[in-house]
Amino acid sequence: MIRDATPADVPVIHAMVRELAEYEKALHEARASEEQLREALFGERPAAYAHIAETEDGEVAGFALWFLNFSTWRGVHGIYLEDLYVRPARRGGGYGKALLASLARICVERGYERLEWAVLDWNEPSIDFYRALGAQPQDEWTVYRLTDGALAKLGGE
Repeated sequence: MIRDATPADVPVIHAMVRELAEYEKALHEARASEEQLREALFGERPAAYAHIAETEDGEVAGFALWFLNFSTWRGVHGIYLEDLYVRPARRGGGYGKALLASLARICVERGYERLEWAVLDWNEPSIDFYRALGAQPQDEWTVYRLTDGALAKLGGE
């Protein structure tokens, strides 16, 4: 079952964000607090949205956290999937596909023309999973990021 996240889900979402960061070998970079997630997802002006995948007995199997982006070329919004995570014991049970399908339905229903995300180059199980769904890598694009000191330096100029 896939459902919209509620404020009561914030602790488990926070825990799964940390599990994902550990899987991606970057736990030291996962600094978001539960309160920050609560504000981002359920504050006065939500910046992101989340869906929860549950087992038949109500156990949380995984989540998807996403936000809207905008394509100037297409002239419409799209969805950027920030995190897709299924707990290891629940992988292979269809939860990841169900989470992605729920986001694809939102795109179709709202007229959004893109569902995009990034995956680490070494994460072959995920890459294989995404390709099996028909997703195509955007090899001609390279992601750039400013953080920490470089961001502060540029922002202070």
